[in-house]
Amino acid sequence: MTLTQSELSRIFRGLAALLHAGITPGDGAYLLAREEGGALAALLTQLGQRLDAGESLSAAMEGIFPGWCEAMVAVGEETGQLEEALSFLADYCEEGHRTRRLLKQSLAYPAALFVLMLLVIVLLLTKVLPVFDSVYASLGTGLTGVAGGLLALGQGLEGILPLLGCLLALVLAAGAVCRFVKPVRNYVNQIYKKILADRGILRKFNNARFARALAMGIGSGLTAEEAVTLAGKLLSDIPGAAERCAQAEALLEDGEALTDVLEKTGLLPPARGRMLAVGLRSGNVDRILTDVADRMEQDAREALEDALSKLEPAMVLLSAAMVGLILLSVMVPLLDILTVLG
Repeated sequence: MTLTQSELSRIFRGLAALLHAGITPGDGAYLLAREEGGALAALLTQLGQRLDAGESLSAAMEGIFPGWCEAMVAVGEETGQLEEALSFLADYCEEGHRTRRLLKQSLAYPAALFVLMLLVIVLLLTKVLPVFDSVYASLGTGLTGVAGGLLALGQGLEGILPLLGCLLALVLAAGAVCRFVKPVRNYVNQIYKKILADRGILRKFNNARFARALAMGIGSGLTAEEAVTLAGKLLSDIPGAAERCAQAEALLEDGEALTDVLEKTGLLPPARGRMLAVGLRSGNVDRILTDVADRMEQDAREALEDALSKLEPAMVLLSAAMVGLILLSVMVPLLDILTVLG
């Protein structure tokens, strides 16, 4: 069973709260299992059984939870900050879930608008232009120039509408398969993560997650090298980000300064790197890094909102311009003819 970010956040939040109340992780796993149902309850019961057998929480999580979760819990066990590690994982997974939901919600409206405008344009080309052509034919002329080209395009589209309908049905079917068939969904998700998940605005979100993980690692007493390794494990599901973390590890092993390494690998923008340098000199690295992570997350959200604020008007203007071009291409000659007849 592959746990979602929301499920992971809920489990870690519950374990941290129960641990704070003095309940052991094993008993906590059983208590959480009672509140859940289905496969998730069975998974938590399995976790509780492993803990009852004497395994540590990080060892018991092997094969049940993602590897990066095990790594963070192991750090918490080694440093005596298990509750803090569980709370961090809960926040980390919740932030990931919130980011994915924000992206889906933000892109849903522009996508729906684009499809609607596309349908309007196809309707104009295939149904409206032929009506104007018949009007021109009754006046002893026909559509020429841009209008004639658009009419020919519309006739071509109308001829292949059955094929387009079949293609649309295939796309919808493929979307349904990706949504409900887990192996296919995981495969598509892997391709997406390999190609797109560490580019543009998404890279900003990845860098913010890295900074937060780095702050947690250094705050737990890890060295810079160990903290970077831990942060790399937390981003191991995104190949591009994991590769940049590996580069940072190699540069640190060569003796380069942490701030320089993070700037060279693109894990921190220069302005945030200067803030980290101040933290290194003042001895408040974990606090400064937490502040850096907060600001980087805010920067990423603002970049996303700014991109969407430009995308929607651009789509509306483009669609309106295309509709206007179609209408003007047939109305202007018709007005000329009516003027001559008048």
